[in-house]
Formats: sequence, structure tokens, C-alpha cells
Amino acid sequence: MLNTTPFAATNKATLDALMSLSATAFDGVQQLTALNLQVLKTSLDETAEASLALLSAKDPQALLALQTELMQPSAEKATAYGRQVVDILTQTKAEFERIATEQVSGVQKSIMSSVGAATKNGPDGSGSGVALFQSAMAAANNTFDGFQKATRQATEAAEANYNAVAGSMTKAAGKAKRA
Repeated sequence: MLNTTPFAATNKATLDALMSLSATAFDGVQQLTALNLQVLKTSLDETAEASLALLSAKDPQALLALQTELMQPSAEKATAYGRQVVDILTQTKAEFERIATEQVSGVQKSIMSSVGAATKNGPDGSGSGVALFQSAMAAANNTFDGFQKATRQATEAAEANYNAVAGSMTKAAGKAKRA
């Protein structure tokens, strides 16, 4: 007879993992929302100040100088904002990976334990079926590992591209300020 206790424990662990993933996703959205609200508040304040300054410009040269002066911090702020968004997404992705890895590992151990117990109590000749099942589990594990590595590489490439673009934006803004 098959013992269903490990399956019940696996189902509970799966539900716990889903709840953790939901909490992690909610936390990431909450952080992004807080960041966006802060950026919006700051932007509104700065826009009001800039509008007053632009309205007080006495000639076209002063207006042009003021516009150039206002553009420099905007590029730096956009770069900083992008960095904060990338950091939040990276932290959220890392937590998702951690939870998924723990869950997959736990489920595999539970299943393999159940299969091992069933094999001991199973009829003679069931060893080849168990070996096939274990082979399929190993293949699934390798696929999951490959997926994790591909995701990690894609994330690293995206972050490197972001850093390159942000660096070039900052350099361009610095040159514009000096000009």
C-alpha cells in the first residue's frame, strides 16, 4: 500500500512555496510602487521650481543656459532610477530562484523517497520501471538546472547592457554640461 503522507507534505510545501512567491512578488511591486511615487513627487516639485525659474529668465541666452542646466540632473536621475529598478528586479528574481530551487529539491527528495519505499514493497521485476523513473527525474533536474543557468546568464547580460547604456548616458550628459 502506498503511503500518502509524503504526498500530503509535498502539497503543503508547494502551497507554502506559492505563498512565498506571492509575498515576494507583492514585495517587489510594493518597492517599485514606492520608488515610482517618490520619483513622481520629486519630479512634480522640481518641475514647479524649474517652471518658475524658466519664467523668470530675462533673455533667450539665460533661458538656454537654464535649460541646459536643468537637463544635466535629469540624465543622472534617470540613470539612478534605472539602477534602482534593476536592483529591485534582481533582488526579486534572486528570491524567486531561491524559493524555486528549494521547492524543486524538496519535491524531488519526497518523490524519490516515495518511489524508494514503493520499490521495497513492490512486486519483483519493478526495478526497471523505477530505474526509468529515476532517469526521468534526473533529466528533469538537469533541465531545471539548465533553465536556471540560462536565466542567470540572461539577467547578467541585461544588467551589463544596462550598465553600458547608463555609463554612456552619464558621459554624454557630462560632456553636454561642459560644452
